[in-house]
Amino acid sequence: MLFGFNPADLLHSLDIAMFAVACVLLMTGYPVAFTLAGVALIFALLGHFAGASLSLAALPSRIFGQMTNEVLVAVPLFIFMGVVLERSRVAEDLLESMGRLFGRMNGGLALAVTLVGALLAASTGIVGATVVTMGLMSLPTMLRNGYSPALACGGIAAAGTLGQIIPPSIVLVILGDQLSTAYQKAQMEMGNFAPDTVSVGDLFAGALLPGLMLVGLYIAWQMVVALIRPKAAPAMAEAGADMPKGEILAALMPPVILIVAVLGSILAGIATPTEAAGVGAAGALLLAGNRLTTGASRAVQIAFVSLIGLLVLTAFMDLRPMRDEIPAVDLAGIVLAAALSLAFAASFLLVLTRLTRAGILGDVSRQSARITSMVFAIVIGASFFSLVFRDLGGEELVKSALSDLPGGTLGAVIAVMAVMFVLGFFLDFLEIVFVVVPLVAPVLLKMEMPGGAPMSPVWLAVMMAVNLQTSFLTPPFGFALFYLRGVAPDSVRTSAIYKGIIPYVILQVAALALIWFAPQVATWLPTVIYG
Repeated sequence: MLFGFNPADLLHSLDIAMFAVACVLLMTGYPVAFTLAGVALIFALLGHFAGASLSLAALPSRIFGQMTNEVLVAVPLFIFMGVVLERSRVAEDLLESMGRLFGRMNGGLALAVTLVGALLAASTGIVGATVVTMGLMSLPTMLRNGYSPALACGGIAAAGTLGQIIPPSIVLVILGDQLSTAYQKAQMEMGNFAPDTVSVGDLFAGALLPGLMLVGLYIAWQMVVALIRPKAAPAMAEAGADMPKGEILAALMPPVILIVAVLGSILAGIATPTEAAGVGAAGALLLAGNRLTTGASRAVQIAFVSLIGLLVLTAFMDLRPMRDEIPAVDLAGIVLAAALSLAFAASFLLVLTRLTRAGILGDVSRQSARITSMVFAIVIGASFFSLVFRDLGGEELVKSALSDLPGGTLGAVIAVMAVMFVLGFFLDFLEIVFVVVPLVAPVLLKMEMPGGAPMSPVWLAVMMAVNLQTSFLTPPFGFALFYLRGVAPDSVRTSAIYKGIIPYVILQVAALALIWFAPQVATWLPTVIYG
């Protein structure tokens, strides 16, 4: 007994207090990584004096394991890719081309914003950057053409949050890493000591159809509004649509090719997410070199042709040179691949030189380093927090709480989704994924899905991603709304932003319900691709 308390009860009380204190301090705006680590250190000391058995000696090895995790290496590469595309003003070309393409029809500009938002989501995966970019570029144009402020703001905010669910998404990369560990742990506790692995590619495949479904729902709503209330979504006045089709294709094709190369190489099994992220980063640099520098277009063309040639050769030929016997066809492929690699390296070096002289590469590298440092600082702080929380008995507390909820799996999933939804008002997805998912996922993954099938980690990941996306859209605290409010003109009232987003929140909730009652929306494509 300590101060009249039972030690077990005291440790459980420390767990609850630890989580509550962390949530309160995070809402104050203090740096997340230091908040999580500081709270963990304080409660580790309290737990030590309360008699808890702490395993803090394992913290360095856990941090080392995360820093050498090949899956997490994809995060800085995708961040770099997104920053380069944002800096190269690819979105401006996309929006102008889409506006010209659809501007003659009522609601066409809203449709263009949604499609461009989807492409940017697939290119950058960073919600804040996408919402701010779309708000700065498209909101003045929509208002100038007579669009309802509510419809314009709602469409921009909704399109900007698609980066949560449309792959390749940083959210899915981090969720894949966390759920892979949680799934193996859950399977081992259930007696399966050789569980199947859950890869980021599985999550990308599972999120693709729900992401495209949301894009379709957004467009359908915008077309309904344009049909019922044409004055709220008029045709684009300056859409003179005299823009040659060649210019439209020139603006659309490069980012589309880049997205297909990155996502397609992962889904086809040609490259791991980390390797594909490297391809995406290199492709983004080539696009930036072609867009922002002079005299580099020929080098960019040679580099793209070389890169595509290497991908094709890798898909259809065995290019390993260290073999006892190499068929003549493979030998020719190895020689051709070496020549293409040299051509790519020379062209890429020229593009990097031009970007460096223009001062672009340095700015992009510094911004990417800042974002990446923030992400991995949160990884370390969250690891410390979760380690102490487990040592204080928090895992058992979460397990018993979820298991005792009425409604079985439905009650447990609703409770977890509700907690993540509320936390999404105040915290970014990084904190939520690193803190909440390791605690609840091992418990949920031992339950059954609707219909009695074992819980699918892919289905759970998609549900979490769509849920967080909905949270970031929901008034009055949704992050996307604050981002848009920051760049919207003073003539646009905050109430118009809130009013415009409500239909999209309803569509998001409907999508969540559909994924719950029809899990195949999330699980069918991974099964088809990977078996």
